[in-house]
Amino acid sequence: MRKRLKGVALLLTSLMLLLAACSGGGNSDASQNNLNTGTAPDDGSGIKPVTFSFYGNYDWLTTSPWGENEATRWIQENRKVTVEPIQSGGAAGEKLNTMIVGGDLPDVIFTDRGSSVERLVQAGQLVALDEYYEKYPNFKKYVKESTLNLLRSDDGQIYQIPNWYTSGQFGNGGWMVNKDIYNALGRPALETFDDLYQYLLMVQDKYPDVVPLEVGEKGAGLEIMYGGFREKSTSKFVTLMGHPEGDKLTSILDDPAYEEMVLYINKLYRERLITQDALQQTQDAVKEKVNTGRVAVMVESNITTYGAEGHRALTASHPDSGYEIIWPIHKAGVDRTKVFVSGFETLGWNVSVITKKAKDPEAIFAYFDWITGPEGQKVLFFGPKGLYWDEEDADGAPIPNEKYKTTPANERTDTMRKFEDFNWAGNTTFIDTAKMSLEALLSANQKSWETVAQSTVTWKTALDITEFVNTDPLPDTENGIIAQNVADIYTLAYAQMVQAKSDAEVLAALDTARKNTAKAGLDKLLEFRTEKWQENVKKINATK
Repeated sequence: MRKRLKGVALLLTSLMLLLAACSGGGNSDASQNNLNTGTAPDDGSGIKPVTFSFYGNYDWLTTSPWGENEATRWIQENRKVTVEPIQSGGAAGEKLNTMIVGGDLPDVIFTDRGSSVERLVQAGQLVALDEYYEKYPNFKKYVKESTLNLLRSDDGQIYQIPNWYTSGQFGNGGWMVNKDIYNALGRPALETFDDLYQYLLMVQDKYPDVVPLEVGEKGAGLEIMYGGFREKSTSKFVTLMGHPEGDKLTSILDDPAYEEMVLYINKLYRERLITQDALQQTQDAVKEKVNTGRVAVMVESNITTYGAEGHRALTASHPDSGYEIIWPIHKAGVDRTKVFVSGFETLGWNVSVITKKAKDPEAIFAYFDWITGPEGQKVLFFGPKGLYWDEEDADGAPIPNEKYKTTPANERTDTMRKFEDFNWAGNTTFIDTAKMSLEALLSANQKSWETVAQSTVTWKTALDITEFVNTDPLPDTENGIIAQNVADIYTLAYAQMVQAKSDAEVLAALDTARKNTAKAGLDKLLEFRTEKWQENVKKINATK
């Protein structure tokens, strides 16, 4: 669970309200006058020429220049759409605050769902999109009604455009092993946490320069183990600080499965079977270890990305090396078919919002609607027609051409990943179906590592947790302040539990965390989250 900055949140809310008051809610009249002025072009795409600014509200995100790869160049030339990226410079929150204070919001903000969006809604800075969702065809076709209902703000309107939403199952979290090491050690059973412990000891003995178990940036993979100690559970419940018991959320700290997990993690840490700076390490440090083969086993929420990149790096010079996805490790006695590494939401990952600074918000929405449709998805995932495909099958999936088949898989994947960075309205169901259709036509050595991992393991071990979306309170509310205080207490206690010198120290830190979170108001927070959860359940059931 990552700490949030309460002071920054409160400052942002104040700035939003100040900006709304000073500007009369932004240039809403001008924006509304622009809503229906555009007409679609004659090319049948449903979009018209438009140029807009785009801000990715993430420290880690750098948006590449528009038109520098085959996909965005094709869009610029054939759909007359140009995007002007605004970079965060590694300080996304501060950059956004600066734009707000200066009254210089971008046309589009790419961000997480939740409080960051709702503050902008309350400040009157976003364009409501309901009429566009009704007017344009693709979101209407591919997004479930229940998903749209969950995107509605408290005023009943929709301001968000979902990214990587789905009507099926998907997930990218999981476990993988270094093939060279695993083969050399005789490929012992790796099913239970006891198996894993014994294997990590073997690695430590035979490969002293290798990390036995890699757990990702800031130890993100550690809490993923929770799903292996309790059936039908994911680390989402740790984030919520509560797990479901009937129709209520009860403290995660009182869950015996959580206690087992932290004791196991601490055991691995004490015996140096995981990196000693696991809770501090950067993504670049993790990638360097993975890409040079200095990792024996890895667990991570985005294992498909780490695995695909690491596999490409290792097989470039040694084709038989690389990484292998495995079924999730679990506690002995837990039904392996009920073990879930990651959770997925039909709403997908994050969202884009259109601000009232946009001169033609309908044109921008029309472009996003085109992105999420068949042509946009093919261009921004596989590349434009003529690159890796010339024809499509009866379901609209691209049929790989000779260049696709003859281009080395590592080179092809690198090229396609550059396109995907601009796929801001990802249609998971369409892409997954198209990928599987395309991969079925390839020989084993032509298939991508990522697609194989997804189809065989990671999709099957992802749990639908859509009903738990929108359960975080706004930071400047009473429950929001409680949530921040609980998060601060938990962050400290979790580090103490991971790095404790004995089981007794782990249990002492856990007991202290129980008492301190109770004093901070965890029960009240869980009541709030339970109420939001049950509201979601009603919305979902009403539209099934």
